[in-house]
Amino acid sequence: MSSSTHLDTLIEQFRSQRPIRGGSLIITIFGDSIVPRGGTVWLGSLIKVLEPLGLNQRLVRTSVFRLSKEENWLKADQVGRRAYYSLTMQGQRRFDQAFKRIYVPAVQDWDGSWSLVVLSQVPPEQRQQVREELHWMGFGAFGPTLLAAPHCDRLELRNTLQEMGVLDSSILFETPEGPQLSSDALRAQSRECWNLDQINEAYGSFLDRFRPVWQELSKQKHLAPEECFIARTLLIHEYRKVLLRDPQLPAELLPADWGGTAARQLCHNLYNLVCKKSEQYIGQCMETADGPLPPPSPSFYKRFGGLNAQ
Repeated sequence: MSSSTHLDTLIEQFRSQRPIRGGSLIITIFGDSIVPRGGTVWLGSLIKVLEPLGLNQRLVRTSVFRLSKEENWLKADQVGRRAYYSLTMQGQRRFDQAFKRIYVPAVQDWDGSWSLVVLSQVPPEQRQQVREELHWMGFGAFGPTLLAAPHCDRLELRNTLQEMGVLDSSILFETPEGPQLSSDALRAQSRECWNLDQINEAYGSFLDRFRPVWQELSKQKHLAPEECFIARTLLIHEYRKVLLRDPQLPAELLPADWGGTAARQLCHNLYNLVCKKSEQYIGQCMETADGPLPPPSPSFYKRFGGLNAQ
């Protein structure tokens, strides 16, 4: 039992899921806790820290096997009888695309320009895969073969299309800067294209579940390292699930009641509250072949615009 009844409720809700999606939670832990500390961890460490969340040894081993052999997220190094896991190159790229969106302090200002990708010349059997990959990058479908994003890392876009072997068959456009490109019609189109109403409901649910946890834990004088790690892991896991559906559109294109801003602030506040003690827990419970995980890199403390965890 933790010092927060609401955290206990979240833990029980996660443990009662059927099926428990162990692979997704393991990727959350890798991205949030392990990558900042060198990126490699002993499998036994994962088994230990996941047990309170209802993942037994068999489920963890099965999930890690699938992440390494079937989904190409992880790779293993065998040292004696112990297996140590880290992200593959593809897993690192996926991590960079997804997790860097979580920890930025706020959505950047928008200059009014758009990046457009036309897939009409991409072989039909590849289009769906390309659409899914670009969706991860914040693109929305304005038509069967037209995808658009209001802010885009253009080098990352070209590299992604190149890696998928479709750069030469994709047509790329960039519109000029201009406030006229955030018209009422474009806002309505964006609302439909990215299912903003559904995403906003998901943000509302996130706020309803985690705001009481923040309120309870913030009143405690002493927090246990393990409960801080669990709160932090569930926080990022659930926030990530909503955020990766969110194209993070500029404010000019969002509904007036957009919940993403409040959700990001809550995530920052709760993460900052539990960060120091959760880092103590990670240092105590997770190992590499050389001993405990190394300390977090300096960039770790820049998450959400700055952490008070040092």
